This record gives sequence, structure tokens and C-alpha cells, in this order.
Amino acid sequence: MATIKIDLILTLCFVAFLLAPPIQARKITYCDKKNNYAIKVKDVVISPDPVTRGKPTTFSIYASASESFSGGRVVIDVYYIGINVHTEKIDLCNETSCPVSSGDFVLSHVQTLPGITPPGSYTLKLRMEDGEGKQMTCVSFGFSIGGWWLPTSDM
Repeated sequence: MATIKIDLILTLCFVAFLLAPPIQARKITYCDKKNNYAIKVKDVVISPDPVTRGKPTTFSIYASASESFSGGRVVIDVYYIGINVHTEKIDLCNETSCPVSSGDFVLSHVQTLPGITPPGSYTLKLRMEDGEGKQMTCVSFGFSIGGWWLPTSDM
């Protein structure tokens, strides 16, 4: 009897393991691999992932600054099948606390994509500049938009 219970528990654990979503680190690529950027991006967390059309999505960029800076801007370019479909320039201090001290910080941006946004794989290129326009970092990473082609009802 005890053997049957153990076998059942092991089988259930194995099935749960197979059904669990894989945990993958998001691949972050620097625009210029030879550049020693003042801001190093450690991780990108997107919630929900995949992105849901017509619903708020939070893009959290975990980074570390080698020097402090008092402000600047974030430039975001989004590409779909290699075509730039969106460009946005944002005040850095609207996305994180300013001034930014040297060390770790988080940049968090909430975006709601239109309900007509096609599902699929996208690439986001993110540049951060200080108040004088000096590029502090430039990275790109992929993300997915889920759903069917049909627009959502909340367009």
C-alpha cells in the first residue's frame, strides 16, 4: 500500500514538472558590444509575459549605474518582423527615482498595447541618455504578444 502511494506521488510530481512553464532568462543584447556603457542592464522582466493586447503591461529593467546622474531620457524603439512600428521618448525621471545614484536601480514602464496589435515576436531596443544626451546604455531584447489575430473587444 505504501509503495502505491509513493508511486502515485512520484507520478503526480513528474506530471506537474512536465506541465510547469519553462523559466527562461530573457536574452539581452548590447547595441555595441565594445562600448563600456555606464549603465549595465542585468535583467528585463515583463508582466504579463506574453504581453496581452489591450491590457497594461509592465516592463521592468533591472540595471546598475557606474556613475550617478540627475536625469535624462529613455528612447524605446519596437520592431515587428524587422520594421520599426513604435518609437517613444520618455523622461527618465518619470520611470525611476531621480537623481540616480551609482549602483543598482529599476526602471519601470507601463504600456497598454492597442487591441489591434498583431500577435507574434517583437524586438524592443532601449537607449538611456543622461541630461546632456550622452548615451548611458543601449540594449535590445525580444518579447511576445499573445492572442489571436482578431482585435480584442476593448479597442
